[in-house]
Amino acid sequence: MRILIINPNTTASMTATIADSARRVAGHQTEIVAVTSSMGPVSIEGYYDEVFAIPGLLKAIAEGEKTGIDAVVIACFDDTGLDAARALANVPVIGICEAAVSATAFIAQKFTVVTTMERSRLPVEHLVHRYGMSSRCKVRAADIPVLSLEDPTSNARDRLRSEIALALKEDRAEAIVLGCAGMADLTAELRAEFGVPVVDGVAAAVKQAESLAALGLSTAKRGAYATPISKPYRGMLEAFGPGRLIGS
Repeated sequence: MRILIINPNTTASMTATIADSARRVAGHQTEIVAVTSSMGPVSIEGYYDEVFAIPGLLKAIAEGEKTGIDAVVIACFDDTGLDAARALANVPVIGICEAAVSATAFIAQKFTVVTTMERSRLPVEHLVHRYGMSSRCKVRAADIPVLSLEDPTSNARDRLRSEIALALKEDRAEAIVLGCAGMADLTAELRAEFGVPVVDGVAAAVKQAESLAALGLSTAKRGAYATPISKPYRGMLEAFGPGRLIGS
C-alpha cells in the first residue's frame, strides 16, 4: 500500500517532520510517500495563504496518482483544498483535522484543539463545526507562528504547553488535539507530560487512509465530488484546467 502525504506549504523541513510521524504509525506493508508542494506559501496561516496553497496541492495529487497511490493525506490542519482534492482524486483523500477530531471522539467526550495563531483558530473552529464536533470540541490558539515550531531559540513550544495546560484547566478537556502538522514530533512528549491522550492528525490520517484503502473504498464520484468537468482555464491558471491537470 502506498500513501501519498502532501505538505501543502513549501517548507521541506516540515515535510520531514510529517513523514517521520507518518512512518512511526504506518503498517509494515505501507509505503509513505511524503512530498512538499512545489509552489505557494512557506506556511499556511489563515484563509489567504490557504487559497494559494491549493494549486500546488492539486498538482502534487495529479502527479502522485500517475505513479500509483492508494490514498492521499493532506498534512495541514486547515484541511487545505480538501473538497477540491476529493473531486480531483480517484483514491481516498484524508484531511488531518477531520481525521484527528473523528479519532479523538472515540476516546474522549470533551477535547480541545490547540493550534498556532488566532487567524488559524477561526478556520479550524469552522471545520470543527462542519465535522459535527462543536458541542464536544473547543479550539485554542497558542499565538505562535507555524515556522517558530522549528526554531529552537523561540519560546513556541513553551507557549504551546501553556495553552494545553489552560485547555485542561479551563475547558476541562479530556484529550488534546495538536492543531498543526508541524507539532507532530511532540505527541509522545506531551502525552507523557500532561497524562492525557494527545492526538496528532498526521498519524490519525495515516491509519484512516490505510483502513479505507484496505476496504477498497474511495470517494464517491456522484454529486459533490464528481470528477471536474473539462474546460479551459485562462491566464496564469491555464495549466490547472481539469482536462489538462487530470490528463497531464
